[in-house]
Amino acid sequence: MKVGEIAPNFVLKDLDGNDWDLAEHRGKPVVLLFYPGDDTPVCTKQMCSARDRWSDYKETGAEVVGISTDSVSSHRSFADKYGLTVKLLSDEKGDVVNLYGVKSWLPNRAARAVVIIDKNGIVRHHNVERLSIFRPNDDDTINLIKNLGAA
Repeated sequence: MKVGEIAPNFVLKDLDGNDWDLAEHRGKPVVLLFYPGDDTPVCTKQMCSARDRWSDYKETGAEVVGISTDSVSSHRSFADKYGLTVKLLSDEKGDVVNLYGVKSWLPNRAARAVVIIDKNGIVRHHNVERLSIFRPNDDDTINLIKNLGAA
């Protein structure tokens, strides 16, 4: 996966068990927030921070989703427990994690990563934190969406 390439399409289940298809979101920017696991300390801070900044994310016009290898039921519990506004997608088999090159050193987990796809389906930003102990900064992500021509 390289910046400037067409983002590979995928379909994953959301926390309600509905299909979420990347191709259906062409025409607006999409932000993929990969994270290792539900209800873990750093991941909880990351998703709650996105929840707290949700109005700023919405202003960009981007579709923002969180992706981990946890199950649909795990995502539902996690979202309900913390009142999360970010749509969570389940990649239990790790297919999208592998497709986007965001595999963690932790077995069967995603690394913490931010991928920004513009309205034409081009990857404009691809950053992976292999150590996964540092969460992305919301200000940085929001500014990238605006400044990379993704919005």
